[in-house]
Amino acid sequence: MNFTKFPRRAYLQGATPIERMENLSKALGKDVNLFVKRDDLLPGAGGGNKTRKLEFSLADALEQGADTIITCGAVQSNHSRLTASWCCKENLDCHLILEERVKGTYSPEASGNNFLFDLLNIKSIAVVPGGSDMMAEMRKKGDELKSHGKKPYIVPGGASNAIGALGYAVCAEEIMNQLNVAHLGIDHIVVPSGSAGTHAGMVAGMFGTNANIPVSGVNVSRPKKDQEDIVHNLAEETAQKLEMKMSIPREAVVCYDQYVGPGYSLPTDSMVEAVRIFAKHEAILLDPVYSGKAAAGLLDLVRCGHFPRGSNVLFLHTGGSPALYACMQTFRKEN
Repeated sequence: MNFTKFPRRAYLQGATPIERMENLSKALGKDVNLFVKRDDLLPGAGGGNKTRKLEFSLADALEQGADTIITCGAVQSNHSRLTASWCCKENLDCHLILEERVKGTYSPEASGNNFLFDLLNIKSIAVVPGGSDMMAEMRKKGDELKSHGKKPYIVPGGASNAIGALGYAVCAEEIMNQLNVAHLGIDHIVVPSGSAGTHAGMVAGMFGTNANIPVSGVNVSRPKKDQEDIVHNLAEETAQKLEMKMSIPREAVVCYDQYVGPGYSLPTDSMVEAVRIFAKHEAILLDPVYSGKAAAGLLDLVRCGHFPRGSNVLFLHTGGSPALYACMQTFRKEN
């Protein structure tokens, strides 16, 4: 895969580590060896996976002469936080459209990412009801800014288009380089699957490197078929952008939707357990919306014998721990 033909900023500081989760593997007692790719350690205010996508998204914006970024997300959006952080570094204005997917959950005084939005000098925040047409809302904001002489660029939610997904095709290549150097065979990769860019980029990248390692996504919002269709379509778009000579087979995209619970961002007992068990055994902080629910899926798949004994399974940690501080009561209920 050739990434040099795409505009790209240099936000990464080398490969993020792959760590063996020996304590957690032993605690589960299923003879499955767990590893974690620490994309929570990526640069940016608080870290997380969107930094990889924004290397390409913001580079495209700058090449087009933009001076302002508009993006969207949920009320505790990690993507919005990281977009704001890199806008600070690039001297770009940043405007957010936040979707209140659970009515009554937005508070400008909230902790977590809401607090960080203020520190990161967001120029404006508009909160819209759940189910709103977010692209239409961003375009409306863009028209307003253009009327004031600004040059806005829209980054879709999660930076999840073919441009942003390039960041996770890069990550797939990075992982394979690390595994080859370490002589470490991985049998399966588990990723959070939300706005789809991370999952789709990983699928395209694994095909582009001929890795033959299956990638499964744990859904954080949509039903299985809906999510698989979205991921597959975006993986195909990403492969075409990379001018890959192969198409992505539909069966290469697998999602699990039984860990979503009552809805996006709504806590589940299995998510709370996963956050606690990762902290207790590996000193790794998950987030309650994406990596927490994905880790809940990982733990259940191990416990139910989904992976053969002796398997090496890699979990992609997408970050987001600042959102924990907006959900402290969820975890204190166990005390």
